[in-house]
Amino acid sequence: MTDDDGPITEPQTRSWTLLTNHGRVLLLIASHPDARLRDLAERAGITERAAGSIVGDLEEAGYVTRSRTGRRNSYQVHAERPFRHPAEAGHPIGELIAVFR
Repeated sequence: MTDDDGPITEPQTRSWTLLTNHGRVLLLIASHPDARLRDLAERAGITERAAGSIVGDLEEAGYVTRSRTGRRNSYQVHAERPFRHPAEAGHPIGELIAVFR
């Protein structure tokens, strides 16, 4: 497409989503507490390494507890924990989980 001053270019759009990968993995764990890391990664559309890092972050922050069941991990989400951002800190993450259930 052109006009009198030359070609008109379409505006570039940035790719983004409303949920971060951390939020997505947290929701997946809440729905599938016995899921393998590989499965969480696949469903979240991220690498297994990224999923492992995110699960570690969620554990360290107290949102998730990981326990060993035989050769597999099992996860428990602590839905009473508040959101991290000050704007949402008055709400427990369980409210988000409830929206997606």
